[in-house]
Amino acid sequence: MIGLTMPRSNLAVPPLAALMAVVLGIVTPEVGSGRGLFGHGPAAASATTSAGKNTETVAPQVRQALDERRFVDAGNMLDAAVAAGARSPELDLLSGELMLAKGNFKDALQILQPVESVPSLRAAALEGEGLAYSMLGRSEDAMAHLKQAIALDKSLWRAWNCLGREYDLRRDWPKATQAYGAAMVAPGANVAIVLNNRGYSKLLQRLTTDAAADFVAALDKDPSLAAARTNLRLTLALEGHYARATAVGPADDRAAVLNNVGLTAALRGDYLQADTMLNQAIAARGQYYSKASENLQLSRDLATRREDTPGIADEPH
Repeated sequence: MIGLTMPRSNLAVPPLAALMAVVLGIVTPEVGSGRGLFGHGPAAASATTSAGKNTETVAPQVRQALDERRFVDAGNMLDAAVAAGARSPELDLLSGELMLAKGNFKDALQILQPVESVPSLRAAALEGEGLAYSMLGRSEDAMAHLKQAIALDKSLWRAWNCLGREYDLRRDWPKATQAYGAAMVAPGANVAIVLNNRGYSKLLQRLTTDAAADFVAALDKDPSLAAARTNLRLTLALEGHYARATAVGPADDRAAVLNNVGLTAALRGDYLQADTMLNQAIAARGQYYSKASENLQLSRDLATRREDTPGIADEPH
């Protein structure tokens, strides 16, 4: 099964969870303290480059590039600083953050682990490691690092947000709600991301009205957040509002939308609607659409066997 943007996990989740899109905040404008391409172990707190620039000069520039999602620029600046001889734990932290943004989670762990020994950077390093472990499906390691991070610094919104997801995987709804609440009020939090994930949590509990409200609020904060838009469509579909769920704009992939909503209809047992929308998805693609074709067969099998089995969802566009 291929999910939307659901991070991998070694914990079992209900079929609905495979459809929903969550965001950990790893590649958002609020990347926060970060770090780059070629990580090294902690060195002196500050080092001067041959160009006369020290860590105090380079680090804020790299952090700004990460905040603005200019990852190539961030990597180039870090590479230049390292080549010029600049070494510091802060640059290592930034390098680990860049590895997270690029999806190189094992490399991020290797870079961030030595930074834990620097007291002033320990909380941020633990947060980054927790995010990496969560994305790698190492849930127990993720929980341990995230809890240590927030014990040191309760303002780390990404740690709270990721803890919410981990509690969701355990169906510990009260703790998930508490974690998302803490993330929401943390300084610099990307509230749109937290709202999306809190909505995801509510939808896992079948609280569709509350979930839809959170997804709408997330899109109000950030209209470009694809995960929230996808989740809102699926929520509407779960309530049987298929026309609203499949309404698309010029930038939407109509075939992918129809596939996802059609699969949702099948999961709720509305097989005639599923058949119609999945056939429309295949026609809209204009070429062989393997996911929609497999979902169509799945829907027809479910209609015969009346089984609740997850299908193949398409990525949000």
